[in-house]
Amino acid sequence: MRKEKQLLLDEIKDKIDAAKAMIITSYKALAPNASWVLRDQLAKLGSQLEVVRKRVFLKAAEQSGVKIDEALLKGHVGVVFVDQADSLPSAKVIFKFSEENSKVLEVLCGQVEGIMRPGAEVEMLSKLPGIDEMRAELIGLFIAPMAQMLSVLEQKSQQNEEVIL
Repeated sequence: MRKEKQLLLDEIKDKIDAAKAMIITSYKALAPNASWVLRDQLAKLGSQLEVVRKRVFLKAAEQSGVKIDEALLKGHVGVVFVDQADSLPSAKVIFKFSEENSKVLEVLCGQVEGIMRPGAEVEMLSKLPGIDEMRAELIGLFIAPMAQMLSVLEQKSQQNEEVIL
C-alpha cells in the first residue's frame, strides 16, 4: 500500500476509534455550498462529515473492529463522526438537511451506542425528543400540579376579596 493511502487509512481508523457514534450516508449531487452548510451545522454539534472511499473506509472499520456490510454501502459514501455522547442531534440535522435539499443524503446505517443500526432505525431514533427536551417535559410534569393548585387558590382568594368588598 502506498504511503498516502496508508496515511488516509490510519486517519480514518483514528476517527472511527475516537468517535462515540458514526452515521454512514450515501450522497448524490451534493453541491459544495450545501456541503459547507451541512458541515457547519454538524461542527456546532461536535460532529464532522468526511467523504471517504468505500475500500479505505471498510479496511479502517475492519481494523477498528467495526462490522459493516459492504452491500449496504452504495453510491458515494460520507461518514459523520460524532464526538458527543448524544448522537441524535447530529442525526436530526442530517435528516432535516436531506429533506430541505431534495433528499441528496440517504442514511445507510449508523453506529449508535456501540451497536450498528440500519438507516430506518437511525431515522426513527432521530425523531425522538432530545435529552434537553425530555428533561423539560419531566420538569413540566412535576410543576403542573403545583401550578394548577396555585391558580385554584388564587381564584378562590379573588372570590373571597370580592365578597368582602
